Amino acid sequence: MQIEISANKRTLQGKGASRRLRGSGKVPGIIYGGENPAQAIELDHNGLYHKLKQEAFHASILSMDLDGEKEQVLLRDIQMHPFKLQVLHIDFQRVDKNKKIHMKVPLHFINAENAPGVKLSGGLVSHVLTELDISCLPKDLPEFITVDLTDLAAGNTLHLSDLKLPEGVEIPTLGRGENLPVATIVIPRAVAAEEAAAQVAAADIPTTVQKKEGAAKEGEKKDAGKKK
Repeated sequence: MQIEISANKRTLQGKGASRRLRGSGKVPGIIYGGENPAQAIELDHNGLYHKLKQEAFHASILSMDLDGEKEQVLLRDIQMHPFKLQVLHIDFQRVDKNKKIHMKVPLHFINAENAPGVKLSGGLVSHVLTELDISCLPKDLPEFITVDLTDLAAGNTLHLSDLKLPEGVEIPTLGRGENLPVATIVIPRAVAAEEAAAQVAAADIPTTVQKKEGAAKEGEKKDAGKKK
């Protein structure tokens, strides 16, 4: 389902005009790109603020109703107040359906509890990346990329080349020869210490048994000597 937003064209610009706009519950912004010139816009703050809480709003093609005209846009930048829950400014980019776009999308990790490194070795999943820069046509843009950790063992690392991408989606980083790590499983120190202690204990068992067997045989020899 496509996310829709409403905006109006803005004629007054400058710091004073933007300040008055924010005081009236609006957010100044801009929409640029495509064949049309950049256009200053204003949006309702409360409606925009709630939409910004949606993960998909940051990585989806948005349908903007600009004074009754529909445009396909991407969210490109947000300026927040340093300490208030207030959006100060927002940027959108127009989308050309025939041109590839570059976008950062979130990574969703699944099956961590079934990974051998977690299930068998007591390890913890470390997320090296939480979002991914991708390239694709607007129609192929996914809301997120799924990362399946089912086969990840302790000490192993999942890289960009291991990801299963939706059709039409590319990773520019891979094209530059940078196969970055995405996730790995690390063993906590406490678990590692317990395993080391168990290994040492297991290694000592044969020695202890041999000593006991040797002592028993020595005792048998002494008893046999006394009987003679």
